[in-house]
Amino acid sequence: MIRTFVAVFPPPEVRKALFQAAQNLPTSKEFRLVAPKNIHLTLKFLGDVAEDKLDNIKQALQPIREIHAPFEVSTSAFGAFPSEKKARILWAGIEAGSQNLRTTAEDVENFLATAGFERETRPYLPHLTLGRSRSRQTRLPTPQTSPPPLRFTVSSIDLLKSAPAPDGVTYSVLATYPFKS
Repeated sequence: MIRTFVAVFPPPEVRKALFQAAQNLPTSKEFRLVAPKNIHLTLKFLGDVAEDKLDNIKQALQPIREIHAPFEVSTSAFGAFPSEKKARILWAGIEAGSQNLRTTAEDVENFLATAGFERETRPYLPHLTLGRSRSRQTRLPTPQTSPPPLRFTVSSIDLLKSAPAPDGVTYSVLATYPFKS
């Protein structure tokens, strides 16, 4: 079984800037921060998939190349799941380009539904996970603390493998789907 997901990785300089902004939060020590190289926008989490199903997934995602063109996104304020008062997951939101990401995620859902994957029931909220709480009662600081506004172009999506490693998790690209230019 291979743990897989579909995602967008911002350029390294954006990931580094987000990591530094998260480190500068007054409550940063209360979160296990995600390594900069692993900061991404998940479009669909597939979970553990049998190796013999990977070709079906890769084929099902092929049409994404033809229906999307590259688009710009920008980061917005920090947020938390399930709430800012009981933050378990620290994230940076997406402002500009969030509708394009929702559309892309919906297309990924549709294509993978034809390959036998269940649809996500929760509405898609584009975000970049930056950390996980070390306790149950972490509180996100006031909204005045936000990451710097960062812009980048989404020009492809990746199918990824996630594997445990001594220093956290390692992601390996199984397939890349560049958008039409």
